[in-house]
Amino acid sequence: MTPTEEQAAVVDAVEAGGALKVKAYAGAGKTSTLKLAAQALGRSRGLYMAFNKDIAAEAARKFPTNTKCRTAHSVARAATRPEISRKIDNPLEPSHHLAVRYGLGPLKLPTTIGKDLELSGSKVARMVADGVARFCRSAQPEPLTWHIPVESIVPDEEAELLRASLLPYVKRLWEEYIDPAAAGAITHDVYLKLWQLSRPRIGADFILFDEAQDADGLMLSVLRAQQCQVIYVGDPYQQIYEWRGAVNAMDFIKAPERALTESFRFGPAIAQLASRMLSLMDEDTPVRGQEHIASRIEHDSEFGQHRYNAILCRKNATVLTHLAQGIARGDRVAVRAKLDELRAFADGAERLMRGERIGYPASLALFETWEEVQEYAESLAGRDLQPLVKLIDSEGVDYLRLILTRVSPESEADYVISTAHRAKGLEFDSVYLAGDFKFKTGEEGETTMTAEEKRLLYVAMTRAKHVLNVSEIRRDLYSMFRDAGV
Repeated sequence: MTPTEEQAAVVDAVEAGGALKVKAYAGAGKTSTLKLAAQALGRSRGLYMAFNKDIAAEAARKFPTNTKCRTAHSVARAATRPEISRKIDNPLEPSHHLAVRYGLGPLKLPTTIGKDLELSGSKVARMVADGVARFCRSAQPEPLTWHIPVESIVPDEEAELLRASLLPYVKRLWEEYIDPAAAGAITHDVYLKLWQLSRPRIGADFILFDEAQDADGLMLSVLRAQQCQVIYVGDPYQQIYEWRGAVNAMDFIKAPERALTESFRFGPAIAQLASRMLSLMDEDTPVRGQEHIASRIEHDSEFGQHRYNAILCRKNATVLTHLAQGIARGDRVAVRAKLDELRAFADGAERLMRGERIGYPASLALFETWEEVQEYAESLAGRDLQPLVKLIDSEGVDYLRLILTRVSPESEADYVISTAHRAKGLEFDSVYLAGDFKFKTGEEGETTMTAEEKRLLYVAMTRAKHVLNVSEIRRDLYSMFRDAGV
């Protein structure tokens, strides 16, 4: 291939040596660029590090033989003692068992919305386990209070007191995880953390670290400690995993920077809309599309009027709603979402109808009765839940469970319904955006979004190659552009 000027500049910078940061927009040919860089360093030993094994396996088919393609977890597991790594195969301990074993009982916490938050012992135990999980993704040498997640509706003072009371349990659970004699199971992040704590030296002359914007504190600390050349590649505007511990490494990496701003995925129309989103995030450099790729933005057509390859949603509840509508039309529908969480919504609705309090899923946990959910769904704040609540009211919970059994494999489906998070890294000929992307009204009445929500919408938009339908968010989207002057 003949590299573009931007790609050639990246390769030249890699050959010059030293750390490098490459800002690569959506569809900007980063894999082909990294392949060129690896070829240019043909006499050196390289390591391409990906976040999942599918991406690593695909890269292995494309990269030259001087570059191994692996995930960070596979590198860490190879360096982990067998008596620890074999605990991966142990049965997981249910949260309610952990609660009993640690003596964790139910709690009632005040909230900023005027209604107490009731936590079961099982939910408290999950907070302890989540505290360990966040510690495992951080750079810290031991668990700290801020690793423990607490619902944002709990006032700061009460949240800090709760974290302080749970920290000893978090430390205890971590010690059990790394004790070869302890019977419990561990997650893959546990041996990754042990690897980081060992201060490893990676056997390579250069490292190509992909999707760097989604790196957590742990991986940053590992890579910063290496003595070889590290090339960080990512798009800061596709960083959508803050809730998982990602820190947007592109902002923290101190290294010379090059950019890949020409997208090979879509044409000018989609590029123009994506560039307006970039402007909202204070980015002056637009993304450039391909003139020879036909692309268009649709503003006023519903999903049923045309066929699309994908419906992208912000929430699992919206995925369920569109799935039910598709099944009712007789469509063959594939789903990219956590089906267990979708089933949990049906279970939670049924329990609320029986008058039981629940702690999971989060979208239902604050309600005491199904009637409260119905009232909330009629409000402006609860409009995302309204179609799903109406579906349950008209067809019943069992129907919801039934349609989850009707999900088709992607290879046989007419289209895919996915959360935007699950669609990251994918591309589709045509994309329909659901109406649940989270806009808000600012202090002066302007339409806006949080920084994280802007990035999520940008990711969703840039999955489309030829057709992008924004009908359901058109009013809020263009009001936001107008109010921001972009």
